[in-house]
Amino acid sequence: MDEFENDDRPEVRELSSRQRRVLGVLIEKGLTTPEYYPLTLKAVMTGSNQKSNRSPVVDYDEDAIEETLDQLKDAGLVGVLHPDSGRSLRYRHYVRKRYEFSEPQIAILAELLCRGRQTLGELRGRASRMVPIENLSLLRSELNDLLTRGYIQASGSLERRGVEVDHAFYRPNENRGVMPSMPADALPASTPAPSTVASTTAAQTAAPAIDNTKVDALESQLAELRSQNQELRDEVEQLRSTIDGLQSKVDDICRDLGI
Repeated sequence: MDEFENDDRPEVRELSSRQRRVLGVLIEKGLTTPEYYPLTLKAVMTGSNQKSNRSPVVDYDEDAIEETLDQLKDAGLVGVLHPDSGRSLRYRHYVRKRYEFSEPQIAILAELLCRGRQTLGELRGRASRMVPIENLSLLRSELNDLLTRGYIQASGSLERRGVEVDHAFYRPNENRGVMPSMPADALPASTPAPSTVASTTAAQTAAPAIDNTKVDALESQLAELRSQNQELRDEVEQLRSTIDGLQSKVDDICRDLGI
């Protein structure tokens, strides 16, 4: 039986680092390995401690994971599935019930909760393995909505090259990831000395023109290589998750047989 109370608890906007990791893992695994979802306690621990697609890498034990799941359950973000057969408890997230997010936004937040700040190219490559995000324009559209509603933060305009984004579920006493850059028109105006003006003008005259088309192409190729590398890492992690899922089923069968 799956538990969920449709209550009036306020929307959660702050999570501890451990809560963010566990919630991100539940979302990620629900999208990438639905055949093994909801997850057992052991599977949540394995997903939280995996070496790839996680930052920072952690080493939580089962007690810490169970405590965190209980905290998320109290907040209405996680539910517990009680199998009728008496097998191991399984856990699922309730993000879809507690927030108004599109499926791409859920994948985006899962990636940010598991890994933290990253560029748009990195984020699209990683989140697309959960939910298709065809191009950066679609990604920016989803991010703009999340940014407007205060669920993410950005280091500058989403149209700017190299901008980084992060979730905004930090607690007040934490490093809050990437904060919005000060807009250019907010910087104090000053008049440089004549010698500075002269040297700056000379440098600008001598500097070769930058071919933005070539830069964009190189950045696209680099993002693609990073995405391919991440896909290889994800395939290895997928195999590990599959093995963990099979082991969980074997454990349940052994328990039923009294072995």
